[in-house]
Amino acid sequence: MALPFHQLVIASGNAGKLREIQHLLSPLALEIIPQSKLNVPECAEPYCTFIENALAKARHASQHTGLPALADDSGLCVDSLQGAPGVLSARYAGEPKSDERNNQKLLEVLGDSTERIAHFYCVMVLVRHANDPEPLIAEGQWVGEILKEYRGQDGFGYDPLFLDAKTGKTVAELSLDIKSRISHRGHAMAKLLQKLERLSHE
Repeated sequence: MALPFHQLVIASGNAGKLREIQHLLSPLALEIIPQSKLNVPECAEPYCTFIENALAKARHASQHTGLPALADDSGLCVDSLQGAPGVLSARYAGEPKSDERNNQKLLEVLGDSTERIAHFYCVMVLVRHANDPEPLIAEGQWVGEILKEYRGQDGFGYDPLFLDAKTGKTVAELSLDIKSRISHRGHAMAKLLQKLERLSHE
């Protein structure tokens, strides 16, 4: 795929997310640069939708670096909690951010409820420059349910509590290769790569 750019800034400071995105982008002839390496300050995420926050983060990183930028905004949405924690997934239990406290709060809020259907949602936004009027946008979803106790050692965020129905495993029990194929982030990236493929032929 011959892209019109050779460097791409990833607008995230989340080590787990960076690892997954770099893995998904590995087939491309791109230099992937975490925004931390270019001293990009953290971007505010004041919006109530994933897409608005992703767009803000991508534009922010591109504006600070002068390079194309990719942002991912994703989170866990629990049906019985009206979509919570949603865009507040990383800060569900407040500041400072803590996966452990977020998971504990989710278990406490759900309690003994049997209504535990949930999905991970991801939106990816790629801008070629800060004022790109046609950002590339792709979405992905991963349906499962929330367990009552942790399982697995890998992953990050809510991975030890999120059970994938098809494999019968939590996300924290899946290899990175399998997770990349079936996850919300994997689905969003596949759609984004299709859009990049079309872009490369324009």
